[in-house]
Amino acid sequence: MSVDELVRTLERGGLDERLDTLYGSSRVKWARARFRELTERFSRSFGSGTENGECAFFSSPGRTELAGNHVDHNRGRVLAGSVQLDTIACVRTRSDSLVRVASEGYDLLFEADLRELNPVASEQGKTTALIRGVAAAFVNKGLFAGGFDAHLTSNVLPGSGLSSSASVEVLFGALFNELWNDGALGPVEISKAGRFAENNYFGKPCGLMDQIGCAHGGVVAIDFERAENPRVAPVPCTFEEAGLRLLVVDTGGSHADLTDDYASIPAEMERIAHHFGGEQLRDVPEEDVMSAVGELRSRYGDRAVLRSLHFYAEVRRAGHQQDALNAGAMEHYLELTNESADSSWEVLQNCYSTSLPAEQGVPLALTLTRGYLSSRGIGRGQAACRVHGGGFAGTIQAYIPLSEEKRYRAYMENYFGTGCVTPLRIRSAGVTRL
Repeated sequence: MSVDELVRTLERGGLDERLDTLYGSSRVKWARARFRELTERFSRSFGSGTENGECAFFSSPGRTELAGNHVDHNRGRVLAGSVQLDTIACVRTRSDSLVRVASEGYDLLFEADLRELNPVASEQGKTTALIRGVAAAFVNKGLFAGGFDAHLTSNVLPGSGLSSSASVEVLFGALFNELWNDGALGPVEISKAGRFAENNYFGKPCGLMDQIGCAHGGVVAIDFERAENPRVAPVPCTFEEAGLRLLVVDTGGSHADLTDDYASIPAEMERIAHHFGGEQLRDVPEEDVMSAVGELRSRYGDRAVLRSLHFYAEVRRAGHQQDALNAGAMEHYLELTNESADSSWEVLQNCYSTSLPAEQGVPLALTLTRGYLSSRGIGRGQAACRVHGGGFAGTIQAYIPLSEEKRYRAYMENYFGTGCVTPLRIRSAGVTRL
């Protein structure tokens, strides 16, 4: 199928069923126009529809963390969900080994010749590193990584905790998987390819939660007890059916210069684990830590002990939240979400950076949200709010009754600016070819 044929299929409504699944029936017309514009950008970047090669549309969602704040790196348990905000691509295969990617917001093409699959130092931190790294991961598995041209655009908010980078990584994985390998890999293996690229080519340490959340679709419970082969279980969940709107609120804080804050959490947890001969806290029974608190605080400091206690409580809580969703017990789920928020703020201590004590947008947003809910007589089993993602700056997550959404958004915009509140919808499909 050429680009022109792809456009005709789109305009005839041949993709409407898929667009409905991804974005909802009320957004099909919007989605058609979005993909139509994407093909126009593709043609401007790579030529008209007369060239040879297989053409296709792909979509890779962002993801939201629902439970298990900062426990995946010590092999804990989490809940994550793919959302309607996504990275989309118009792609055409090539007959050679060259990958060319154009992306909205960038003037230059990202190019990688896949005849060279070793890391390139000058590419660290760049999209080209992700392309080359994901391709290398496929080849390492005995699969094929062929060339393609692609134009990308994304509405996954950067710096929002919605994993815009993981969305792109698993998108590249899906391109190699579907266009060149007949869908040989499942979501977890595609996720591993993305992590491999980010760790070894892009130059950033990360776990697997973000990639699995983007690749799998829907809400999933992930147990990282076996780090390389995590247990992934789908969890039924539609917040709208429970009368709730899931929102993220951007407090306007920057994630710049917070690397040390993020790194300190797994490092401090692992120091406690190493004290007992373990690699991560999942290796150490909680009772061993509790029996040695006096010694641990004198050796490693109070914060390391507190963060370890958060780990054990949060892992249990994530399991209980999974059970609550499976049972349709939304009130209990919300109560547990609020407990998680308390633990992240008070015990894990990732709501603001101690190096920037004047900047506390996350605690301010949480305080304002709690005040709003209290003033409206809405209890902890009817709504919830928590730090979203890595924390220290950026966004909070809120579950607000549908009847209160408009009023709450106006309330928060009064403090953080117009457009600071973004509604999220859990989508059933992970990274996918349309």
